[in-house]
Amino acid sequence: MEEKCKDHGALLNQGEENELEVFGYRTQNLRRALCFIISALTCGVLLLVFYWKPQWRVWASCIPCHLQEADTVLLRTTDEFQRYMRKKVISLYLRTLKFPISKNPEEPLVADRHSVINQAVLKPELKLRCIRVQKIRYVWNNLEKKFQKVGSLEDSNSCYDIHRTFGLGLTSEEQEVRRLVCGPNAIEVEILPIWKLLVKQVLNPFYVFQAFTLTLWLSQGYIEYSVAIIILSVISIILSVYDLRQQSVKLHSLVEEHNKVQVTVIVKGKGSQVLESHLLVPGDILILPGKFSLPCDALLIDGSCVVNEGMLTGFNTAKGDLVRSILYPRPLNFKLYNDAFKFIVFLACLGVMGFFYALGVYMHHRAPPGASVTMALILLTVTVPPVLPAALTTGIVYAQKRLKKKKIFCISPQRINMCGQINLVCFDKTGTLTEDGLDLWGTVPTAGNCFQEVHSFASGKALPWGPLCAAMASCHSLILLNGTIQGDPLDVKMFEGTSWIMEDCNVDYCKFGMPDSNIIMKPGPKASQSPVEAITILRQFPFSSSLQRMSVVAQLAGDDHFHVYMKGAPEMLVKFCRSETVPRNFPQELRSYTMQGFRVIALAHRALTMGKLSEVESLAREKAESELTFLGLLIMENRLKKETKPVLKELSEARIRTVMITGDNLQTAITVAKNSEMIPRGSRVILVEANEPEEFVPASLTWQLVEKQENGPEKNETYINIGNSPVPTGDRGSSYHFAMSGKSYKVIFQHFNSLLPKILVNGTIFARMSPGQKSSLVEEFQKLNYYVGMCGDGANDCGALKMAHAGISLSEQEASVASPFTSKTANIECVPHLIKEGRAALVSSFGVFKYLTMYGIIQFVGTSLLYWQLQLFGNYQYLMQDVAITLMVCLTMSSTHAYPKLAPYRPAGQLLSPPLLLSVFLNTCFTCIVQICAFFYVKQQPWYCEIYRYSECFLDNQSNFSTNVSVERNWTGNATLIPGSVLSFESTTLWPITTINCITVAFIFSKGKPFRKPIYTNYIFSFLLISALGLTIFILFSDFQDIYHGMEFIPTITSWRVSILVAALIQFCVAFFVEDAILQNRKLWLLIKKQLGFYSKNQYRNWQRKLAEDSTWPPTNRTDYSGDGKNGFYINQGYESPEQIPKEKCELGGQTTEQHFWTIL
Repeated sequence: MEEKCKDHGALLNQGEENELEVFGYRTQNLRRALCFIISALTCGVLLLVFYWKPQWRVWASCIPCHLQEADTVLLRTTDEFQRYMRKKVISLYLRTLKFPISKNPEEPLVADRHSVINQAVLKPELKLRCIRVQKIRYVWNNLEKKFQKVGSLEDSNSCYDIHRTFGLGLTSEEQEVRRLVCGPNAIEVEILPIWKLLVKQVLNPFYVFQAFTLTLWLSQGYIEYSVAIIILSVISIILSVYDLRQQSVKLHSLVEEHNKVQVTVIVKGKGSQVLESHLLVPGDILILPGKFSLPCDALLIDGSCVVNEGMLTGFNTAKGDLVRSILYPRPLNFKLYNDAFKFIVFLACLGVMGFFYALGVYMHHRAPPGASVTMALILLTVTVPPVLPAALTTGIVYAQKRLKKKKIFCISPQRINMCGQINLVCFDKTGTLTEDGLDLWGTVPTAGNCFQEVHSFASGKALPWGPLCAAMASCHSLILLNGTIQGDPLDVKMFEGTSWIMEDCNVDYCKFGMPDSNIIMKPGPKASQSPVEAITILRQFPFSSSLQRMSVVAQLAGDDHFHVYMKGAPEMLVKFCRSETVPRNFPQELRSYTMQGFRVIALAHRALTMGKLSEVESLAREKAESELTFLGLLIMENRLKKETKPVLKELSEARIRTVMITGDNLQTAITVAKNSEMIPRGSRVILVEANEPEEFVPASLTWQLVEKQENGPEKNETYINIGNSPVPTGDRGSSYHFAMSGKSYKVIFQHFNSLLPKILVNGTIFARMSPGQKSSLVEEFQKLNYYVGMCGDGANDCGALKMAHAGISLSEQEASVASPFTSKTANIECVPHLIKEGRAALVSSFGVFKYLTMYGIIQFVGTSLLYWQLQLFGNYQYLMQDVAITLMVCLTMSSTHAYPKLAPYRPAGQLLSPPLLLSVFLNTCFTCIVQICAFFYVKQQPWYCEIYRYSECFLDNQSNFSTNVSVERNWTGNATLIPGSVLSFESTTLWPITTINCITVAFIFSKGKPFRKPIYTNYIFSFLLISALGLTIFILFSDFQDIYHGMEFIPTITSWRVSILVAALIQFCVAFFVEDAILQNRKLWLLIKKQLGFYSKNQYRNWQRKLAEDSTWPPTNRTDYSGDGKNGFYINQGYESPEQIPKEKCELGGQTTEQHFWTIL
């Protein structure tokens, strides 16, 4: 439809996660009027369809046109879901402002020549066109003929542009223009009114169908069950609305306080002004006070400041993106939900077939047209049980409740089922696998190109004065806030190790010739004796994860010279040191500590020759960070949490892969992985190191085998030796693990992309990973069809937590905003708990779905047989099955607890699998055989009489039956139509068979192990099943007139009742044997698949099979180069230019689940 008009489509947010296609349409009044008339004639049905399908509304009332002429746009997501949104194009007029604006096209509206505002406003009309999509405003760029995002400064501004254009502040007039065009600087999360939430819930397609079904049943007098379903639906809707309302209020409260921050801005020509942060516009100059909650993304153009890793608060910021991802979540691409929809469509089609069957039968018997249509509609509604939506969510509700008891909270309940499919879990290291805080272990100073004796902090002795102590006291970004030291925890711990203290600057230090500074460091009472009375930091070169270092320029009291101190990752820092100052055994010394799991920081120093403060202020970072003297190592201890090792062992035994993604040192990560047995004993580690291409050398990839060697029986130190021995043939397969750094990952992604899947199927350790690389890695695992869980505790994990199928935050801070799950217990025990509950909920959902499918089919078959002779079951007969059995079963069937031990395989992940389809098909066959045989066999009995035709015959011969029940001639019962439409031997025979069948399939589909506890542990469910079965048998064999009168039964001989019970029990035994011994026999299905040559279609399984057959894999002790065709490695040109990537490679494949087996419940 969108391709009919040329050039009426474009892309929004190209290359970003929220990329959208936008198409232009112009409203036609004639079409709009026609839609209105049809909506009125259909009593609003067309409007309801348009609500469900907004694209149909646009296609029906508008015609395609160029985006420049459009008054309506249709947006479509570019992901696999292809969701549509309809938006009206809004016109804004600058003439509404209270000051004159030049209409000269040659004069820019704003001083920033890069701003899209100058290109968006039409002159002389002073008009601009815009759309608002998911809280973001896009304006039409008249020059480039496309919609562009506004609300931030353009990236094309250089530092010079920023200082020249915005350095003196914006004029008040320009602020007003930008405020009108860009909108408020706020995350506007309105609290949704209850009536809106209610309407949204009620207009769900299934609830609409349910309302139609219940209206039909109520009109036919089927009041009790209809009322029960109405009550259940109302409760379900109220709970859903309450939950959504609470989330809305919570999210509103979370962000609203950040929208009213008081800020001071500089207005050009007027000085400083105080205003609320929602009035800020791009280009405003802010003055930062001492302690401040920053209300927007900002560039620091003068002075210095310290910020934490908390996220900022505009919709164009990181936190804004997270809030929008909560408000507009991406649909879950879970096979279960897609299959469930297909199953419901199948049941609906079966109902349609029943509709025409019933219509034909009643018309053949010349029944009144009204009665024919009514009876046909009743059969139509039988196949899709109205209790289905409530039943499918009960398993999730129970699982959520059990998770809450274990202090695991969920903001996306639908992901619980997805947790049952997780087969790979990524873990952050620090604070997740290891303790959150770092403890000081010791320092290893250097002197004369050699490492000196270790200073142990456990000894209680003060750190001796020297360049290393000076570096630890000054090389940080700490501040003093209200008398308390604030800053990075690592910096705080390092500074505390010196026993120095921080003070505000005062005049006492002027005698040392020190410049005015905010903070002064000086020796504390417990510090070692020092010739230096104070140190002040003059300039900072801040730390960043990409640089892996930070440095400061400091001055020592009484010293005329300035000093540069640097700290950072050891392997990075030594690159900036003079080689003669670095000990020759530096690599071995570093490995000796990282192999023991220590966190190692290196420090360096340089004395500057300059003596003027102005020279320091203009000093380039590249010049400051050069020709340094290596000072030594700071060793910090990061212990494993006591829960880490047993949890990883439990996941390993369940054949769930575990992967470490950390920002820490690679060798430290390898050691932690080995100590925690994430890498099992005896497994080989292959170090994958990639290097960027140089001028005449292509990108290279080196594979090195890491060997562990003990340094003697009396020592605990272990060393990593890069050996030259290949991986033995017997050690191939899963006995090797790849380890790499973020730098190598980037190079591989860019230049060796064809190798990436091969590495990932055995990649276990990914160190020095940036937040963006963590997200990218999770996505690459998903492309291999893994179901990925991510467990982390910091803001740098937010992207990965959001990207994963199940993100689990161990922090209640920023990470919890992005994560579907949050654990208040700060260890990884929550991971197996979540997977167990996910598996239990998933199996419960499958069991309930199978049961409701069979329940609908059982009733459909029985009702269809009775329709053949213009009859149906009585109200109380239906009521017994619908309320006493099905409703109670659906509400309690899913409450069985998760099995305490994780099985070494996952439950089935799709409904449309051979075992499940066979289960439904075979049970349907058993049902049809038994009911049809009973229907025709009862007609062959000598005492049988067609009561619906010959009621007098039956009443005259009732004495032939061995029962005390006498049937009166004025029998009326509870039939909704004529009395003869219910009362028959056929309905009396079929009802107990169908009822017992409903009970037995509930039992068959509710078995426990290995994913749920045994059925008898679900006391309420077991009691209800036994009670329902006992009540059914009691009704079958009772001789009470009131029961027969109320249930609309006909008394039969005892031997016939025994035959009915025997037939039902035989059906149960056959169905149970087939389900338990065949359909849920995992070994049998594995054998069948092996014999037929069926294999999993998952990408990671395909790669595992290919690599297992490759005698050259894994490579060791060799170097490969990009562009080497014989090795199949090629440069991934698309890394630099997204447009060059073939479409089929860009698309994230559907998260198809592994071809699992319907395993024993």
